[in-house]
Amino acid sequence: MIAGWLRNGNIIMVEQMPIFGGYIGGIEETAICDVATTLTSFTLLNASYHLDGPIHIRWGVTTSRETLQIAGHVAAALDAHTELLLANQYYPIAGPCTEMCLLEIAAQAMLDTASGRELVSGCASAKGVAEDCTTGMEARMLGEVATAAAGMAVDDVNAILDRLVSSYEKQYLTAPPGRMFQECYNVRRIVPTKEYLRVYENALEELNRLGLDIG
Repeated sequence: MIAGWLRNGNIIMVEQMPIFGGYIGGIEETAICDVATTLTSFTLLNASYHLDGPIHIRWGVTTSRETLQIAGHVAAALDAHTELLLANQYYPIAGPCTEMCLLEIAAQAMLDTASGRELVSGCASAKGVAEDCTTGMEARMLGEVATAAAGMAVDDVNAILDRLVSSYEKQYLTAPPGRMFQECYNVRRIVPTKEYLRVYENALEELNRLGLDIG
């Protein structure tokens, strides 16, 4: 397949999602594995860019404190020593039209921006396993937060992230499932409902309160 794609001049994305707490081990071991598999994507599979996404073995998310730490250290190390294109996946535990979902996305967007990732693949709310539970509002939050975080000092980002992750990480067992796309969007006009816009504004207010300068 790789040979065929290369001959056709295709852009090749190689994905891997190391599991924190699985056979690899803890934070340090998973980070080492993550770096190794990223480099392998380019050296053996001729990737154009690499799609990452450390996953928590219990929660199945990329937005936990541990998986954010892994993703941040890996991206920062690769960004400092290579010119490879790095991307990440977003798997919050909460569903669309919930403040928790948007705050999880905001945490990962800040982390990715500060650690040097160039690309993202979008957001798969409700861990990417619930039907019709992804909307454009989650991607909007990702983009706006990444823009607001660009150029911030790493220490300032870390301080906000610590408060931000602390605000949602104790809710994993009771994470709100949110609403399906057709429940929080006008499906004819493809625009979010007034309810989702209010939820979005509330999330922005919380991010400002935590120290992120975002409109």
